[in-house]
Amino acid sequence: MTDLAYTAEVAEATAPIYAMLSDQYEEKYWQTLAPYIHEINRLKKEKNAVILAHNYMTPDIFHGVADIVGDSLALAREAAKSEADIIIQCGVHFMAETSKALCMDKKVIIPDMKAGCSLAESITAADVRLLREKYPNVPIITYVNTSAEVKAESDICCTSGNAVKIVNSFDSDTVLMIPDQYLAQYTQGHTDKKVLTWEGSCEVHERFTPEDIKGFRAKYDGITVLAHPECPPDVLAEADFTGSTQQMVDYVNGDVTGTKPERVVLITECSMSDNIAAANPDMQLIRPCQMCPHMKRITLPKILKALQEEGPEVFLTPELAEASRVPIQKMLDVS
Repeated sequence: MTDLAYTAEVAEATAPIYAMLSDQYEEKYWQTLAPYIHEINRLKKEKNAVILAHNYMTPDIFHGVADIVGDSLALAREAAKSEADIIIQCGVHFMAETSKALCMDKKVIIPDMKAGCSLAESITAADVRLLREKYPNVPIITYVNTSAEVKAESDICCTSGNAVKIVNSFDSDTVLMIPDQYLAQYTQGHTDKKVLTWEGSCEVHERFTPEDIKGFRAKYDGITVLAHPECPPDVLAEADFTGSTQQMVDYVNGDVTGTKPERVVLITECSMSDNIAAANPDMQLIRPCQMCPHMKRITLPKILKALQEEGPEVFLTPELAEASRVPIQKMLDVS
């Protein structure tokens, strides 16, 4: 049994991480996290494992043990380039499936198999086949936030960052974008094509309201509001900038406007604000806490157990992996 005591060795090894996260974790609580971080970082080297952490992971995971961070597709693409034998997916199940589809030669593990997604679960492969029958000549564009089975029934995938570009790449006057109704509505506002959609949504982003943003502006002078396109249209209308998680990071880093904002609120899952705040101590991050219960199923103890037991492992048949890779590759070719 691994001894997870907070020793002098653990304290020294994790000191640089705590220096970044000390504003977010009291020292007494940090002493319960640090032994897990130390042991995970030791064991992943021993087992030639790489840890992928989505932007919505908590800071102890994102800054403490992750090797690759970012949005779901970026994680899978970077994992495919690595020389690791084992991939630990710190995110939700569809992300692990995407990683497996792009890395069939690697063992892909998710620390909690129950880490699902309300958006991905809003549509099935059977639903897509029925849509194909109803709209036989309409291209089906599927958000990457879907299962491998749904991707396999699609013509092409998209991300929240490239959705407009993917839609405009088709000659057809009409496209079907599934399953996120709000991403589809956002895209409709940026294209001349008719965008049909499905009534799926993210249970986190749909909770935000225009009143939330008006409240932030009233309380915090000069605040910059960044919103994810999975939010309802009336929320996006109140924001200064709409973009994917990576585009939000780029904005905060000054890559979009040329300057870093001084005071920011991110209208998205709350841990992303925590992670950006840790990396930008001079910036004021206002943190609305709409939390994803599925992402929060991934914890340090579960990551350690997954490494120790090398499971639970995510499997795809070769046929499903290939079928789901095709629309992903088409998207990458267009992008």
